[in-house]
Amino acid sequence: MPEKVLIYSRFPKAQMVRFGERFELLDTAGKRPNDVFAPEQLSGIHAVLTAGGTPFSAEAMDLMPKLGAIVCYGTGYDGVDLAAAAKRGIAVGHSPGANAASVADIAVTLMLATTRRLLAADDYVRSGNWSGLKPSPMMRPQAGMLGRKVGVYGMGEIGRKIAARVAGFETEVGYFSRSRHDVPYQYFPTLEALAEWCSVLMIAVRAGADTNHAVDAGILKKLGKEGYVVNISRGSVIDEPALIAALTDQTIAGAGLDVYAREPHAPDALTALPNVVLSPHIGGHTLESHVAMQNCVIENLEAYFAGKALPYAV
Repeated sequence: MPEKVLIYSRFPKAQMVRFGERFELLDTAGKRPNDVFAPEQLSGIHAVLTAGGTPFSAEAMDLMPKLGAIVCYGTGYDGVDLAAAAKRGIAVGHSPGANAASVADIAVTLMLATTRRLLAADDYVRSGNWSGLKPSPMMRPQAGMLGRKVGVYGMGEIGRKIAARVAGFETEVGYFSRSRHDVPYQYFPTLEALAEWCSVLMIAVRAGADTNHAVDAGILKKLGKEGYVVNISRGSVIDEPALIAALTDQTIAGAGLDVYAREPHAPDALTALPNVVLSPHIGGHTLESHVAMQNCVIENLEAYFAGKALPYAV
């Protein structure tokens, strides 16, 4: 008889097919578990599958007294109360690096779309203004990538892949991370120093209490009026009201965003700005990434039910 796994977050059904072939899934569809299942059903749950950014509190853990494993679909686990899990002896797993290449790709896509004003150019063609020879200030020549200084905030799996990709555009690459790494890029001791040096700031740091609103009004001011910020990490890393203000008053030139403070939601103030390129948190949303993340989830769950340590533990 297959082991039971509670699906804590709301996932597309297609992403759950492989799990359903191996486990008996109890799907909350993103609702509170006790609103969907009876206490006696929850009391028999030993493992949970969740999205890393979904809040998973101590109170939620208490609903499942036999819970022994929380497995996150994806690399993130910032929504899980790790201290509460540790106190209860609950193992937490994730999918480290499984979507790094895809996320790095979207970071570079956003960088190019933003710095080269691709959305404005697309509209210029579709509107007929190009064929009508109508002048547009948005179509003025912009600085290209040759010699541009690109700063990467965070040098984990995703940060390294972003750095390698942007280096191919003949840029200068620098980074700030909690520690210096053995990489061929210039290291900066502070985020402030990196922002002052670069003209594109790529945010690839893991979300957490220590990075919450790390990119604030001060950092954006140091980036400057010719600077751009690209965020593929978590919306919490940027002070969103400060970003909106900086984009509105042209403290910075533009932004490319795949993540937001409250998802699924992008503030109207952001969607109204012409100097922003927005995508709906699709960084890791490729076929290859989903297969890799699912592989990690399956390995974590099978190891747990076999009484072994999680191979991809947080």
